[in-house]
Amino acid sequence: MTAKNQKNVLPPCYGIIPARWQSGRFPGKALADILGKPMICHVYERAVQCGQLAAVVLATDDERIAAAAKHRNIPVVMTRADHPSGTDRVLEAARILQLPADAVVVNIQGDEPALEADMLTQLVAPFTTPRVRVTTLARKISTEEAQNPDRVKVVLAADGRALYFSRAPIPHRNEGHPVNYYGHIGLYAFRMEALVQFVSLDRGRLETVEKLEQLRLLENNIPVYVVKTEHQSIGVDRPEDLQIVSNIIMGKTPSGE
Repeated sequence: MTAKNQKNVLPPCYGIIPARWQSGRFPGKALADILGKPMICHVYERAVQCGQLAAVVLATDDERIAAAAKHRNIPVVMTRADHPSGTDRVLEAARILQLPADAVVVNIQGDEPALEADMLTQLVAPFTTPRVRVTTLARKISTEEAQNPDRVKVVLAADGRALYFSRAPIPHRNEGHPVNYYGHIGLYAFRMEALVQFVSLDRGRLETVEKLEQLRLLENNIPVYVVKTEHQSIGVDRPEDLQIVSNIIMGKTPSGE
């Protein structure tokens, strides 16, 4: 195989879904019922539709979540309970699974039951380029959406690298200068070495201020390539979000749109 052909080969990709019981706004949401199935079941069923993933595994520290997953034949690994973030849990799971050193590890949020499998395909596609170490997704949003601090925004360099993530509407808009706002979608893919490095780093100043862990990567000069997508993914943060995602899964329009 020539060097040119090697450049276009996608490394082995694995999806890991971190899920814990505790949640400040919605304890136990991993098992919240959506159309007769636990939320994590919807996430898993959608993730395994991505043909680029060699396997998808649930990573949890809670026996209730593990039991529900096993009941539905979802592969599970048990992890420690003291992880400060889902990314730390993903790394432990990757090590338990003994994923190869050249693997791409996809962190699939356990509270995204309306996930589109094509989003995962888009997320891993840039890894055919060896210099890409971390990827994430973003979607064009309206000026009104950009004002919401719960909606994380990202600004991009010309080559697709993230320049900054913020809860503020960025870039700042001056009259007479139209702006495209991009809302960040919290799916990440890491080369194994980049995942190990990320978890080893201390929390950064900007990460602390914005409460966005992806800023730790930028503060340590680890480039994050952002793939633009037309797909919309709505996470479940509160019990009232369950009806919204249920409507989406059933093919209905979310209320208020």
